[in-house]
Amino acid sequence: MTGSDLILQANHVYKSFGVTKALADVGFELHRGEVVGLLGENGSGKTTLTTIIAGIQSSDSGEMFVGGKPYAPKSIAEAIESGVCMITQEQATFENLSVVANLFIGEEKRFTKGPFIDHAEMKREALGALNRIGVDFIDVNTLASKLEFEERKLVEIARAMYYDPEVLIVDETSTTLGKRGRDILYRVIHEMRDAGKGVIFISHDLEEALEMCDRMEILRDGKQVAVLEADKLTQEDIKQQMVGREIAENFYRTGYDGSCSGEIALQAKNLAYGMLKDISFDLHKGEILGIGGLADCGMHDLGMLLFGLCEPDKGTVESKGKVIRSNTDAIKQEFAYISKNRDREALFSVMSIKDNISIASLNKLANKAGLISWKKEKEFAEKWTAELSVKMSGINQYVMYLSGGNKQKVAVARWLGFGAEVFILDCPTRGIDVGVKAAIYHLLTELKEQGKAIVLISEELPELIGMSDRMLIIKDGVISGEFKRSRDITENLIINYMI
Repeated sequence: MTGSDLILQANHVYKSFGVTKALADVGFELHRGEVVGLLGENGSGKTTLTTIIAGIQSSDSGEMFVGGKPYAPKSIAEAIESGVCMITQEQATFENLSVVANLFIGEEKRFTKGPFIDHAEMKREALGALNRIGVDFIDVNTLASKLEFEERKLVEIARAMYYDPEVLIVDETSTTLGKRGRDILYRVIHEMRDAGKGVIFISHDLEEALEMCDRMEILRDGKQVAVLEADKLTQEDIKQQMVGREIAENFYRTGYDGSCSGEIALQAKNLAYGMLKDISFDLHKGEILGIGGLADCGMHDLGMLLFGLCEPDKGTVESKGKVIRSNTDAIKQEFAYISKNRDREALFSVMSIKDNISIASLNKLANKAGLISWKKEKEFAEKWTAELSVKMSGINQYVMYLSGGNKQKVAVARWLGFGAEVFILDCPTRGIDVGVKAAIYHLLTELKEQGKAIVLISEELPELIGMSDRMLIIKDGVISGEFKRSRDITENLIINYMI
């Protein structure tokens, strides 16, 4: 590639948050017709760098160029004007606005005629934006709150592509999508490359990164440690560069003993809700029960039902002879729940790490008068952040400024500190790096050995097969297959019960 092929260049970029150095002398290049994988552990600086490129925040120092011209966007709008758009990992739609309004938020002036907005023209443009990425199944008049998680993310992809960017940043977007959504995203990326544009692709799915990318730039602890051609790499090469040490190829449970206690911790009886029909099962103490299926099979709704966040149309969830009718009931029965939608449903992003960890355990931290002991709360948060090795500037740091993996650690720390006996975990390793994944798998094994009961909902078959004592596969709203832990279980076998 020649210098004239260069679309984007960043030199000597630095960024700190208090005493934490997020980026230290980082450089980056993106050429025309290229998809570059930006890889690294959670907290390595990937999202910090790309949000600087996308105008979401500014660097402390350094320089950037787009198309050979100096580039220092002070806002997302300025970045878009320069041809740079970003699709973020977490949700970026406004629930109380329609699809049309979300697509053109801040750009209403494009459709203003005199004192009025031409809503008919906005709707036509919205339909065109969705059709541009091959989406014809979303009603543009619908409120975003009425859409599925994947559909909201497709709206964000359509919004980015509406501006016909020269540079597209894809930050862990594929982890939020099912097969249909991923196919749409992959097609968009291929079209960008074929058109001589550039894509920055962030993913913790190393197989996906190797398939999609031409080149890898790897960050570790805020520093650029390697620039490598994708066709010369293996997943193990990337892992070692990312973490600076070897990680065992198989970090799932070893052995095939799927035994557990005979004592029942949770019972689902004839549950029906949405597309779910007549779902029944028992969860035992000391058991990891995997729940799998296609992304839209209803398994994520099942997690909410088990924690009392939704009222079933029929059936009950019971524990110790008591019916779970609300999340308050679930917490009284020592249930824990971590949603797939981490930022919106598992954490309070604009609260501190301390507050997020302690919020479920305030009764333990109160004195006889019912007042919260500041000292106890501080010690409690420090204990559990240390237990899970949360990378942070301190327990008073806002959760919104943590990396995805460290956010997940905070969500887990809350329920470990609470002392939960039943864990309902929906895609607990979504969007986190191999190092944090290994730590969570180790933790699940420890919880099982302690006699805790775990429901593991996952869209990743290797994770389900590798971690579960027993698996239930859901298809068309019903349980289509049940499998006990065995060396004979394969992905191909499971897929036959999913599709």
